[in-house]
Amino acid sequence: MIKLLLRYLAAEIALCTGFALLAFTGLFVFFDLLGDLGNIGKGAYRFIDVVIYVLFSMPGHVYELLPVATLIGGIFAISTLAANSELTVMRASGVSILRLTGWLASIGVVFALLTAVIGEYIGPAASKAGNRYRVQATKEVLVGDFQSGIWVKDGKQIANISAMNPDMTLDKLRIYEFAESQRLARIIDARGAQFDEARRDWALRGSTVTDFPADQTRVAVSAVDELHWKTSVNPDMLAVLMVKPQDMSMRALARYIGHLRDNAQDTARYELALWTKIFYPVACISMMLIALPFALLQRRSGNVGIRVFLGILLGVGFNFLSQVMGHLGALYRLPPPLAAGLPTLLLISLAAVVLWRQEKQ
Repeated sequence: MIKLLLRYLAAEIALCTGFALLAFTGLFVFFDLLGDLGNIGKGAYRFIDVVIYVLFSMPGHVYELLPVATLIGGIFAISTLAANSELTVMRASGVSILRLTGWLASIGVVFALLTAVIGEYIGPAASKAGNRYRVQATKEVLVGDFQSGIWVKDGKQIANISAMNPDMTLDKLRIYEFAESQRLARIIDARGAQFDEARRDWALRGSTVTDFPADQTRVAVSAVDELHWKTSVNPDMLAVLMVKPQDMSMRALARYIGHLRDNAQDTARYELALWTKIFYPVACISMMLIALPFALLQRRSGNVGIRVFLGILLGVGFNFLSQVMGHLGALYRLPPPLAAGLPTLLLISLAAVVLWRQEKQ
């Protein structure tokens, strides 16, 4: 009997959460579609390309909206059960507030795991694929992403960039230049590069040039102190390829933080993004727990719409507080676990206090 009630409650919450997630995601996708229509006509960018790019952004929106959808779905499902006296029947069957809280926490864990999987695997992969697709369509430059770095084809040149730094400087790049007959004419190896705004090209540092003459008599290798790379690849194009920290997986963030530490660079921004990734799925559990007090208040008021509206305000407030704490954490150098976890901890504390007061009454 108890297992049957748990399955019934979980099915109702999952159904309502699914509808809420579908509605919110559809709204965000619609606005993304409107916002990207202005890029039609750039290069070979067509309406179908806009649709494909927006579809690539959907997993990221699902990841961002899943905790809020969990709250809305939980409030609507439990409030409906309370309005139909089904929650009263459950209580009469021996389901205590403590047990009901445990059920909701276990359901929240399932949503938290789903959020973590989307944020760790599906979302980052879709974001990178969407960015590459958009660059290819708008800039008409071929871009690939392999273990050896990023590959860019521009006319008769193919460049391999090992790493792009947040300030848009490049580390360890190799440029292959081909002659008209598709013959390899030159290889340029450079330790790094910085974009020269005045010349509109890249200033290479620590360059080694290997020339392959047409007669193939002798390969010439020379070191060049100052060399400029003429290409249509600019920082704006590379910025599209550089995934934002919040769109990166935890594994990628951890690797990049290690890279920054090895090079004595600031890691605060990426550490904050990593801890946000860790705490964000936990928000699904707190959202599910906070939904129960709304249902208990439902006994005094039959208006489910008010409960859902208050839940939306609470979800929006949670997202707003998370963003504010992210900015404050970066500005005042707060410990990343504190800045990232405080909104979730506050929500769990609020749920615990409200449940305790309801039980006391």
